[in-house]
Amino acid sequence: IRHDPDEAGLIGATQLAPPWIFLGHDALLAVDIGGSNIRVGLVRPHLKKAADLSEACLWETEIWRHRDDKPKREEAIDRLCDMLQDLVRKAEKRGLALAPFIGVGCPGQIEPDGSIAKGGQNLPGNWESSRFNLPERLLEALPRIGGHETIVVMHNDAVVQGLSQVPWMGDVERWGVLTIGTGLGNARFTNRPRKAKKD
Repeated sequence: IRHDPDEAGLIGATQLAPPWIFLGHDALLAVDIGGSNIRVGLVRPHLKKAADLSEACLWETEIWRHRDDKPKREEAIDRLCDMLQDLVRKAEKRGLALAPFIGVGCPGQIEPDGSIAKGGQNLPGNWESSRFNLPERLLEALPRIGGHETIVVMHNDAVVQGLSQVPWMGDVERWGVLTIGTGLGNARFTNRPRKAKKD
């Protein structure tokens, strides 16, 4: 991949965002949750440089090695929310217009509602509980960003890392990614056929 793997896990979150979210905004929040670390970052899409997000880059990041602290799930979520709120303050101080969006990469089989069906065994506490939903918890902590209602989209962390490479994968039909960290992850992608240009 073209990015450092740690950066790719955050930069790929730009591909989860609806295109309109970037209008009038300079950056978005991204989260990469792993079995050992939680990373958060402010990702600048730089659409004026490249509309395909190939110039997206990290402006600021924070990392917490939760594996060393062995927190309970709620302690981990509280710390994650604190990290995100810290980045919001840094963006405001710098004068960056932050998009009302948080893109999250998380291990496991992620359901459409953001719950984790299975594969969260390396995370602190029980993230697979039917009473736990990370996107909902993030919305409780950051219901509004920049005066707008926050949108949280969560996908598998290997998928998000692979999505960081979308701008360079247009010349192939299918491609994939294998991630090796505390656990193993993989994702397979199929590009949509391009529409023929009209003369």
